[in-house]
Amino acid sequence: MTTRVWDYLAEYRAERLDLLNAVETVFDSGQLVLGASLRGFEAEFAAYHGTGHCVGLDNGTNAIKLGLQALGVGPGDEVITVSNTAAPTVVAIDGTGATPVFVDVREDDFLMDTDQVEAAITERTKCLLPVHLYGQCVNLAPLKALAAKYGLSLLEDCAQAHGARQNGVVAGATGDVAAFSFYPTKVLGAYGDGGAAITSEESVAAKLRRLRYYGMEERYYTVETPAHNSRLDEVQAEILRRKLKRLDTYTDARRAVAQRYVEGLGDTELKLPRTVDGNEHVYYVYVVRHPRRDEILERLKAYDIHLNISYPWPVHTMTGFAHLGYEKGSLPVTEKLAGEIFSLPMYPALSPDLQDKVVHAVREVLSTL
Repeated sequence: MTTRVWDYLAEYRAERLDLLNAVETVFDSGQLVLGASLRGFEAEFAAYHGTGHCVGLDNGTNAIKLGLQALGVGPGDEVITVSNTAAPTVVAIDGTGATPVFVDVREDDFLMDTDQVEAAITERTKCLLPVHLYGQCVNLAPLKALAAKYGLSLLEDCAQAHGARQNGVVAGATGDVAAFSFYPTKVLGAYGDGGAAITSEESVAAKLRRLRYYGMEERYYTVETPAHNSRLDEVQAEILRRKLKRLDTYTDARRAVAQRYVEGLGDTELKLPRTVDGNEHVYYVYVVRHPRRDEILERLKAYDIHLNISYPWPVHTMTGFAHLGYEKGSLPVTEKLAGEIFSLPMYPALSPDLQDKVVHAVREVLSTL
């Protein structure tokens, strides 16, 4: 059987009746768009994070983009973030007309090096955008202090950190806005695309609601600021309502998988993930390091194990962002990591037997390098 980093079928079989009931609930409701399921999910997701407002959106990219726009970010502004992230983080910044400005990451945990942020701030800087990568939080205390010092907004990219905590505070509860993706692979994943932005500011939430609905204050009203249709689908919202109740259970299962990797691979030369002090990791992906990464991945194919790299091409090296002017070597840690990191299978329903197969194969490959 082919083994990959993610699979949803076992989880679907276990939850099938509830998921099908979610679909039937929506179809029986009489309202297929912006209905009771979306309102219910928004209220429950906001409550989970202790924030006043949640606005359901069509995907995580638009959650970042519309979140930035609701904070007043636009052409001529700069947004400080990282290049070691999924491209949508930066695509969303670009979509507002603003310019992404990159700082490097830390080698031991892959997260934004917050010590570099202040030097990157200019008179054009409008927002700080940390990415809670792979399932754990960036240190937000220094970023919050810098935002206050320079009058900047703080937007948390939480697409990979549903339920993660830092010193007891859940990811997304600190920034002016937090953006989430519910892509199926996520810790809280839909059965299709989905996203949301949360905020404690009523005025920001009101802007987000307009931005997701053509720029209209209400249906069939007048457009105040032209925007696109970015609504979260009612069926996905109902599915997410059901799955939100199981979020902490999913996280416990992911941590159990992570612990089994420590027990099975902790004595090898593979560098396993490090959890930052004060962080509660949710292991969206289980990213390891080895200088001979490409050779390892190729040899694992003989065991019918096909793994991913998150991410092999830092955003600043991509052709689409060549105009930003970042030369090779400008973000040395990010570039080094891109040549060494890869992901082992990680999802709540990953069985111990299948994980043992992966551990055994990895150990065999490592012993022959």
